Amino acid sequence: MSETFDPVRIGIVSISDRASSGVYEDKGLPALKEWLGKALKNPITFDERLIPDEQATISDTLIALVDAGCALVLTTGGTGPAKRDVTPEATLAVAHKEMPGFGEQMRQISLAFVPTAILSRQVAVIRDSSLIINLPGQPKAIAETLEGAKNADGTPRVNGIFAAVPYCIDLIGGPYLETHDDVIKAWRPKTAVRPAR
Repeated sequence: MSETFDPVRIGIVSISDRASSGVYEDKGLPALKEWLGKALKNPITFDERLIPDEQATISDTLIALVDAGCALVLTTGGTGPAKRDVTPEATLAVAHKEMPGFGEQMRQISLAFVPTAILSRQVAVIRDSSLIINLPGQPKAIAETLEGAKNADGTPRVNGIFAAVPYCIDLIGGPYLETHDDVIKAWRPKTAVRPAR
């Protein structure tokens, strides 16, 4: 009997004035789709948005994706200290709960690669039954943040944030996400692990 996996709807949002106006090609959405497609065993429906760095637009987009049934919403871009970087403010404005551990861990991971990681202001929040996470803007940094930093032998040096995402989504009433362990191993307490179906 083949295993069956819960379908999941995931919102992915790339926030960039220049990419959204066609000045250059957006690389955030393809990077998110590629990584999630590689990491998750679940059938995924992607809800994609490419929008400018406008706080009201970002907040409205996040609300719309949550209302559309996205269990997880990942944003990329707009999290630095520049004047136009307002993604964290827009995300906090729609939050029902803050999840500060995600931002703390993302900065820890990025610090293993670059000293400027302390300039990053990424946040994660819960709205209704959805987890919203701000990710960095660069495809390489997106993968590093989700997967973590690994030692030369492939063992984790700093845990990636995605290891905690499936259990968080369990706790807020979302679908049961299952990962490919060679990409990222989802961590759940033994009592929360569902037997293969």
